[in-house]
Amino acid sequence: MSRPPNVLFILADQHNAKCLGVAGHPDVRTPNLDRLAAEGVRFTNCLPQNPICTPSRMSFLSGQYVHNHGYYGLGGPTPRLPHVLGRFREAGYRTAAIGKIHCPIGWVEPACDRFLEAYRTEGSDYARYLDEVGLLADRDDEQLQEWRELGSAGQGLDARLSRLPFEHSVEAWAARESLRFIDESGDRPFFVHCSLPRPHECYTPSEPFWSMYDEPSITLPPNADYDMRDKPPHFVQTRRGQEAPNSPLWLFEPRTYKAGRRRVLRGYLGCVSQVDAAVGMLLERLDARGLARDTIVVYSSDHGDFAGEHGIIEKAPGICADAICRVPSLWRWPGRFRAGHVCEQLVEAVDLAPTVVGLAGLGDMPTADGKRLDGLLAGGNQPIREVAVTENPWARSLRLGQWRYVHYPAGFSTEGDVGELYDLDSDPWEMRNLYHHPDHQERVCEMRRRLLDWLITTTRPTTFHPPRDPGPEAANHHLVDDGKALPGDIRDALARGEDKYL
Repeated sequence: MSRPPNVLFILADQHNAKCLGVAGHPDVRTPNLDRLAAEGVRFTNCLPQNPICTPSRMSFLSGQYVHNHGYYGLGGPTPRLPHVLGRFREAGYRTAAIGKIHCPIGWVEPACDRFLEAYRTEGSDYARYLDEVGLLADRDDEQLQEWRELGSAGQGLDARLSRLPFEHSVEAWAARESLRFIDESGDRPFFVHCSLPRPHECYTPSEPFWSMYDEPSITLPPNADYDMRDKPPHFVQTRRGQEAPNSPLWLFEPRTYKAGRRRVLRGYLGCVSQVDAAVGMLLERLDARGLARDTIVVYSSDHGDFAGEHGIIEKAPGICADAICRVPSLWRWPGRFRAGHVCEQLVEAVDLAPTVVGLAGLGDMPTADGKRLDGLLAGGNQPIREVAVTENPWARSLRLGQWRYVHYPAGFSTEGDVGELYDLDSDPWEMRNLYHHPDHQERVCEMRRRLLDWLITTTRPTTFHPPRDPGPEAANHHLVDDGKALPGDIRDALARGEDKYL
């Protein structure tokens, strides 16, 4: 390799994996993402590590599971945690993070030659841009003006046409600023993390994307109106709250559940197409500058969206559904990755960091929990893991082959033992919860044991005994850059027969 590859990591927010043209969605239009899939590799079973923004994003960038980096909320203190931006900058790359970065303040900024955040309480870079062009009052990606007029601090879940033209949308701004950085990089290799805020609400696509979808004819998912009687109580309550008469969710007429969800689905699909257009801007510039063959392009999302599945809009409660716990994952590197390859093996968000570090020739990333995808990207189809897990603080969703299992601890619900088990081969829309079915109790026990094994073998302690090597500083010999031990060191100690304290 005469020159190290550039990396363009595009992360959308809340993109349901089924909402891609190449995935067979009946309505959505995603020509640029479909092109990316045709020219590269599409993973059909990519799981994010968490069903909300910040924890998932930290797992993508650090390569660590959430129970190891410890961030389950939307903020927190600046972590001592290595990440890909720092690794690439240390190797001489120009680095940028642009768009909805949504990580703890001060974590990735020092490792960026350029850092532009679309959302900051004290005033974002995107807000300053809109103010400069005289359009700040029309901003409606963060909060609808109608909600603000009602005195609400929330985002609101209804949908309408944006007041901003696409050229001034947050997606076009993020793509344009990313391209500016790429153009300014000259002959130096670059790592650009371009984070596109939609299709996360607000569901306000610009034209032509709002008019691209005809509300009455939009296809509802097959599980939009089924009986949810065997679902966990908090899942059922979400559905009931959204379909309740006079729900405060709906701002626009008709203010009914059935009209509102169609309106939101129209806005959601429009936002997916708007993200697709921003991806198109990026791909076209790589082509125009002759950089496509030298650039690894990755597209994914931090988590999914119900997009009408289970009759629900938005993403809560996310741990309950494959709609949230599976995301698009598209990888392209012309001449290096197998074009048009569709891989059904389980992969995870944590795999991004060690894979791009390795592909760039920068060695390994010892603090990462993920696995390298090189063989799968070359066209292979051998499994790299048996299970994949999405985590909440008090719940876990585990995938094993065709099965998805959700574990809730005792006391999670006042209605007794709750859990979820789905056979995705026979029930891809998750309409039959088999958790309490008498014929599947052995399967439930197996999934529970697999989850416990996974949690034990992937947890990285601060110290363990005996340490890896004897010596005056033995207590710290097994620690790496984040101050934690590697699970592999514990396995090595077990192999040596040092199992008294392990």
